[in-house]
Amino acid sequence: MSDVTRSLNMTPPLSPVLLAGFALRPVPPVMFQPVLDAAMSIIKLRHSGVFDRISANGQATYLIDPIDLPYVFILMVEPCGPKLVAKKSAHADDVDAVIRGPLACLLAMLQGQIDGDALFFSRDLVIEGDTEAVVALRNAIDDAEISLRDDLLSLFGPFSAPATTIIDLAERLGKRAAQDLETVRQAIISPSMRRHETQQLKLDELTARDNFRAGKNNRARNKNT
Repeated sequence: MSDVTRSLNMTPPLSPVLLAGFALRPVPPVMFQPVLDAAMSIIKLRHSGVFDRISANGQATYLIDPIDLPYVFILMVEPCGPKLVAKKSAHADDVDAVIRGPLACLLAMLQGQIDGDALFFSRDLVIEGDTEAVVALRNAIDDAEISLRDDLLSLFGPFSAPATTIIDLAERLGKRAAQDLETVRQAIISPSMRRHETQQLKLDELTARDNFRAGKNNRARNKNT
């Protein structure tokens, strides 16, 4: 079976995350493990009820696939505690459910900023496997009211004020970069879109002309008969 990240033809958005993903390709996933372990420790400390609620129904394994990064993340929810592991690829047979989408959408859903159902219906997120396990995870996250910003700032203690300034700057730079990339994307696709619209107009004119001629010929034949 091919790796699960290639099982669906989802196109990642042009974004700073996508560009960062290109730069991160040579980096082995194990390099991120200390960061992931720290993130899970923070979530367990500040939002312990999230995983307690999920593990109450038994253990579950999720594959989180940010399509604009060259990695997938395996979330294992077990009675002994949750664990998050980064990998280059994984198989759907090894997990209970797969959640796939752009990183921004995944993080927004994690923080309850965007309704998960709306994302699924819009196809910005795609799920595979045990949907009940995904619903249980989403409900637990919604109730926890997670804020990645606040969780991150909690690490800095008395230095949270300068850390806030740095995070605010990073957010502004990220938004500006995203806007610039969207401008680039529009500049690239606009000429092809205009050509497509022009071709469609010509096709519509030819179709209308052919329909008119066909109707005229039919009326002439009916008149002669």
